[in-house]
Amino acid sequence: MLEEVERWLARRSWSAADRPLDRILAAKRGAGTTVSVVLPALNEEATVGAIVATIRRELMTDAVPLVDELVVLDSGSTDRTAVVAAAAGARVVHRDEVLPRLPALPGKGEVLWRSLLATEGDIVCFVDADLRDFSADFVSGIVGPLLTDPDVHFVKAMYDRPLGEAVGQGGRVTELVARPLLNLHWPQLAGFVQPLGGEYAARRSLLERLPFPVGYGVELGLLVDALHTVGLDALAQVDVGVRKHRHQDGRALGRMAAAIYRTAQLRLARGHLVRPALTQFERTPEGFVPRTYAVDTEERPPMAGIAEYAQRHAA
Repeated sequence: MLEEVERWLARRSWSAADRPLDRILAAKRGAGTTVSVVLPALNEEATVGAIVATIRRELMTDAVPLVDELVVLDSGSTDRTAVVAAAAGARVVHRDEVLPRLPALPGKGEVLWRSLLATEGDIVCFVDADLRDFSADFVSGIVGPLLTDPDVHFVKAMYDRPLGEAVGQGGRVTELVARPLLNLHWPQLAGFVQPLGGEYAARRSLLERLPFPVGYGVELGLLVDALHTVGLDALAQVDVGVRKHRHQDGRALGRMAAAIYRTAQLRLARGHLVRPALTQFERTPEGFVPRTYAVDTEERPPMAGIAEYAQRHAA
């Protein structure tokens, strides 16, 4: 590990307990900073309500006014995600309602990009909507450094990721794809425990300057681009405990891995894949059948260059 990364780990890696809520709230009041929490959601009716309810109960009260805005960005759910989220107290926005002049592309990154136009907070905190046993520390832990340290611009959550009953065996794409890519090509980012984690917070002033890969590559893309935009010392991570969520099957992980590799390739060379597709095999009664999927190749430009966004923030 680079000596620079060792110093960064000592200086920019914390536990959620390092910043008590009263300290975070005092810093928020003193700076007049506003906080938006965004949950990108696609068919998450089983879990989204409990996450929203926890945030409202623990972080959006008169006694603890940490979160100013809680938005569930619905990515086209066909279940009761929107109904459950609204009943729990979130403002629900459908992906297609934001920037309707641009037809929406499928993918999580697309929803995160559009959320910048659907929210107002100076700090934007993203939380995946499939988390179980959700703790408010996932929000307060990663927002805390942004409120208490003006030199920090981007904070990722770190945590244990069990796979069933196996401790620490989650995050298979992280260990097999993302971590090798980062160590080999962006060794300054080798200290991030969960580089692909969906829980992170950043200053709007940074996010609006970054391109957003529309699909699974969004977390790696934002992390790499944040490094190049504000430097390693402006990035941080906070231990928030244990993350439990729905795990995907091997083929879905393969598609995720391909998109992440593509995102890395673009940042390494801004070149073009010979064939931006991934073929996987599925056993059927007739034998192994190939299934070919397109690899996410689209990226949305920095939001600061979108006319509607510029007009709203100039008003």
